[in-house]
Amino acid sequence: MANIDVKELLDAGVHFGHLTRKWHPNMAPYIFMERNGIHIIDLHKTASKLEQVGLVMQKMASQGKKILFVATKKQAKEIVANHAEQMNMPYIVERWPGGMLTNFVTIRKAVKKMSNIDRMKSDGTFDTLSKRERLQVDRQRAKLEKNLGSIAEMSRLPAALFIVDIKREHIAVAEARNLGIPTFGIVDTNSNPFEIDYAIPGNDDASKSIAILMKHVTNSVLAGLSERKEEREKPGDEKIRRKAERVGTEDDE
Repeated sequence: MANIDVKELLDAGVHFGHLTRKWHPNMAPYIFMERNGIHIIDLHKTASKLEQVGLVMQKMASQGKKILFVATKKQAKEIVANHAEQMNMPYIVERWPGGMLTNFVTIRKAVKKMSNIDRMKSDGTFDTLSKRERLQVDRQRAKLEKNLGSIAEMSRLPAALFIVDIKREHIAVAEARNLGIPTFGIVDTNSNPFEIDYAIPGNDDASKSIAILMKHVTNSVLAGLSERKEEREKPGDEKIRRKAERVGTEDDE
C-alpha cells in the first residue's frame, strides 16, 4: 500500500473535528490542538491508522471476504455507494434495517420476497393481477429495493463492517459487536473510538474528507481483490505449463 500523503488529507479538511464542547475524551490521543473552539485532528495519526486499516482490509479482500459498508448520512451516501460498487462490496446507504445482522434470517426472507416479485414479472404471473394489486406489488418492490437492493446478493453475514460516523450508526456498531464481527470506521472527535476495532480519526461530516478516506480504503481493497485474482489464476497457469512440458518431453522421445 502506498504511503498516505498528509498534505492530501489536509487539503480535504480531514483534520477538522467538532466543537471542543462536543468532544469525546477517548479521542484525546488523536487531537493535535484546539483552534477557535474546534478540535484539530492529528493527521499523522490519521495517516498511520488509515494505513493500518488498509492493510487489514486488503488481507480480508485477498481472502475473498465480504465487507459491508454503512453510511446513511446525506453527505456520505453517494460517495460510499460508488466506492462500494467499484469494489463489488455490499453497502447500506438508506436507513439501517434493525436486526440486519442479529436477525439476518429475517432480512434474507425480505430479500427472497424481492426475488419472488421479480420472478412473478418474468413468468407472467404479475400480468394476471389486477391494476391495484400490480401497483401494490410495485410499491413493495421499490421499498425493498431502496432498503435492501445493495445487499440482495449477500447470502451470509459479512466478515466486517466499514462505517462512516459510528455515532450515527450506533445500532450497526452494536449489532456487529454483539456478533463479534470486526468493525472499521471514520471516527470524528465527538465519538468513542473504543467502540470499534479499527478507528480512523477524521472529519466524518465533510464530503471531501469522506471521499479522500474512502479512496484510500478502496485502493486497499482493490489491491486485495487483485491479489486474490492472481492467486486463483496460478493453478491454471501451472497446469498449462506442466502440460506443455509433458508434450515437449513426449516430442523428444
